[in-house]
Formats: sequence, structure tokens, C-alpha cells
Amino acid sequence: MTEANASTINVDVAIIGAGPAGLTAGYLLTKAGKRVAIIEKDETYVGGISRTVEHDGYRFDIGGHRFFSKSQAVVDLWNEILPDDFIERPRMSRIYYEGKFYSYPLRAFEALRNLGLWRSTACMASYLRARAFPNRNVKSFEDWTTNQFGKKLYSIFFKTYTEKVWGMPCDEMSADWAAQRIKGLSLMGAVVDGLKRSLGLNRKPNDGMQAKTLLESFRYPRQGPGMMWEAARDKIEVSGKGQVIMGHALDQLAHVTTGDGRGGWRMTAKGRDGIVTIEAHHAISSAPMRQLARRMHPLPQSTFQANELKYRDFLTVALMVEGEDLFPDNWIYIHDSKVKVGRVQNFRSWSPEMIPDEDMACVGLEYFCFEGDGLWSMDDDDLIALATQEMEILGLLDPRKVKGGAVVRQEKAYPVYDEDYAANVAVMREELEAKYPTLHLVGRNGMHRYNNQDHAMMTAMLTAENILAGERVYDTWCVNEDAEYHEAGDEGAETALPSRGVTQDQAAALNSMRDVPTRIVEDVDAADDDDAAKRRAA
Repeated sequence: MTEANASTINVDVAIIGAGPAGLTAGYLLTKAGKRVAIIEKDETYVGGISRTVEHDGYRFDIGGHRFFSKSQAVVDLWNEILPDDFIERPRMSRIYYEGKFYSYPLRAFEALRNLGLWRSTACMASYLRARAFPNRNVKSFEDWTTNQFGKKLYSIFFKTYTEKVWGMPCDEMSADWAAQRIKGLSLMGAVVDGLKRSLGLNRKPNDGMQAKTLLESFRYPRQGPGMMWEAARDKIEVSGKGQVIMGHALDQLAHVTTGDGRGGWRMTAKGRDGIVTIEAHHAISSAPMRQLARRMHPLPQSTFQANELKYRDFLTVALMVEGEDLFPDNWIYIHDSKVKVGRVQNFRSWSPEMIPDEDMACVGLEYFCFEGDGLWSMDDDDLIALATQEMEILGLLDPRKVKGGAVVRQEKAYPVYDEDYAANVAVMREELEAKYPTLHLVGRNGMHRYNNQDHAMMTAMLTAENILAGERVYDTWCVNEDAEYHEAGDEGAETALPSRGVTQDQAAALNSMRDVPTRIVEDVDAADDDDAAKRRAA
């Protein structure tokens, strides 16, 4: 890792953030002969949310990152950066509710069987009632899902987990998001299919509510996703063209006139050992849009809109547990309302090399929260105690076997799509792209897009192409998120990245639907509706 010094660094491209987007851009640009400097505020880890944290030899993946992409260009880049360290892992994830496991995506026949005769009867009666007398004024996630599955199944399999993740009631989330997220599912068709299978009349591999066949396995770096980004950092630095400056956060990004008369950038970053200054012709930012706007000079006119952008945060509590693995899943969704945990990762199921002792297990409990709220602000010891208690409540482990723990906080994990986010992003994008053609926004937070890891990489790949071409030949904003992107299809199914233009690879594999909810936009006079006014104020 290159340490900052007091002198000014002159490069072709200055990059903010050493996550998947920033490191992808840095690697491709140095490979093409460009001089690059990357600043990263973390003192230890590269990879952003895709980093792998180590504690006493145990490795933690922050959120779980399967290495799958429909883009052959992304797959090829993964193989180029990390050619010898991928392993193939079986994919398994389930839902946990009141002591029982349910397949994910749901298999309706199995779900009704697990719920028992009386509850499943009530669920079917609720479903039939909803189909016979649907809500004709569908506005919210709750309205749409109840119409599709009935109130009972909605409350069991959709309400609790969704509200944990996004921190707002389901009756305030837009119905449009529900239609995107749960499209193609038919409860009655799934029940009939399940009955046929139980009688030997249907041999199709999938029964239940799933709309597509899921991946049965995926590739994964043997010691976590951090291996990929540590390798990318090392290649950047070994090239002699780039440096990654750790422990330095963006202080200011100023547009200046460079010595050759061209417009360029002066970036200053603060760290424990002082301030580093970087001058460059191009600047790439994967920093949160809100943060970038506040650090630019002169301040953009769109700073107000950027300040309105919101984020959802989360934290992982890792527990080291004596004994064999507690369950075979990569992760489990927790739908019980009696606990706060939303998802539990089993790190050995991701890779055996994540655990240093074969006689120990390690699980990670994920809590979705907002930075500064009660959960986020709890002491680490209290969080470890809470996680242990909740695993006991769920019946998933014996607390006497917990031998240690660690807490990892991840701020700005999910950009929030509220009713104003699109307009706010559009205003900032329009201003920055018009004024500063040499400023490039990339990645999940840099573009305020709920992107997967490979989408973030593709925004950087297209940006690198633009810089090397000397013009914007690619529209990086066509790269978006896909609710099913990591769930179905063939790896590398789309064509490799072309030399110019946006073709099938970007249009098919990368341009897709958003996968985060919006709030309902009220169509009422706030003066006449106190509840609507309170929701807007919140």
C-alpha cells in the first residue's frame, strides 16, 4: 500500500474509492498505460462493501457476494485478475419462520404443508377471499401482495422481512416495486403443481412460487471477495503506473485549469499522516453522490438535491461457535418478527477457508438500520450479546457454545429510492455532465443505483473506455440493477464488451429494473390528510 506524502501527485486519472468500481477503473487504465492515483478512506481494506474482513483468522463477507455475471466481459476480467483462486460452491438459501425452514424462492405446496393444517387452511381461505374481493385501489406493496397471496401469506412471508430491510412500513411502499420484485408468481398454479408432483404426475424440477430456475452453484474466491480486490490493488501498484492511498478520505475536489491549459482536477484527501494533493486530467468518483456534492469546489447548484439522497445501512455481528456447522445454507432469511435480525450468513458454506478451525463454525447476523439509530450506536459487546440471544430465541444455536464475536458496520449499503430520488439524481447528473465532461460517476453509491458487484464493475469498464477514447462513447447510465440478475440465467451469456457503442451486452445484461422500493406518492391535499402529511414529513 502506498503511503501519502506531502508532495503533489500528478496523474492522468484521480479515483475516489477503492471498491469494485474504483479498482476496476484503476486496473484497466493502468493496464492501458495511464497514470492513476486512488484514495480510500478505510485504513486496512479495499473492496468497499465487497471487502473481506478478518478477525482472529475468521473471514467475513459483508453481505454475501456470489461471483456470477451474464456479461462475458465481467467474467473475463474476474478470471484475469484472480485466475487461480475461484472455487465452485453449492447455492442454498432458505426462509426461517417459527422454527421451520422454507425453500427460497417459496414453494407454495411445501410452505402450506409446513404451516400445518389449520394455518394453511386459513392462508388458503385468505387467498381465496383476496382473489374474490380484491382491493381495487392498489397503491402500496401491502395492497398488491395481499391481492396476490392473501393477507395471511403476506404477513408471514413478505411483511416482516421487507420492513426490516427497508425500515419503512409496507403500506408506505409503492405497489410498483412489489410488481417488479414478485413478478411471475402464481399461488394457485404452484399449489396445483405441488399436488401433481406429490401424486407423481409432474416431474418438473421446480414446484412452488418460483418463476425461474435458480443457479444451483456459483463461483467464489476461496478466502472471500476481498481476494479479488486485493489482487486488483496489487496489480495496479505493481504496474508502476498506479498507487492506492489508504486511510485518506476526500476533503475537496476542485475543478482547475492544468498546466497544459486543459480543464482538470485538484483533489485533496485527509488522513492521519496529513493531506495528500492529487492533480489529474480526469476524476472518477465512486463516493456517495451526497458526499461528493458537499466536497466539490465550486459547490454544484444541485447540492441541495444531492443532500436529499438517503441511504440504508446495516451491520454484521459474527459469532464464532464451537461445533459443526449449524445449517448447510449460504444464508437464511429470518421472517420472525420476535427478533431484529434480518438475515444469517453461514461463512463456511461460502468457503471452508473462511474458518481457520475445522471444529468451529462461524455465522454472521445482519441487522438493517440507519446510521446513528439505536442498533447502529450499540456497543459491540451489547450487539454480540443481542445476536447470541436472538440465535437462541430462534433455536439455531446453544449460547454456551458461542466462543467469541465481532461487529462490522457498513454505512450507505443501499441507496434509497424514495419518491424524489430520481429527480434529485437527474438534476445532479445533468449539471455535472454538462459542466465537467472529465468527471465520471461510477458504482452503486457514485450513481445512487442499487447495483450488483458486476454492474458496478461495468460502469467502471465503460468509463475507462470513454477516458481512453477521449470522448463519451458509452452511456454508463444504461448500466442498472436487475432483481433476478444473480438468480437465473447462464454465466457470460451475453457478448463481450465491444470497442464502441452500447450493444446487446449492455442492453440485455445490464439495463434492467430497479430492486428497491419507492414510497407512495400521495394524491391528496396534505391539509386534508394529516396522515399523508406526517408520512411526507418523515
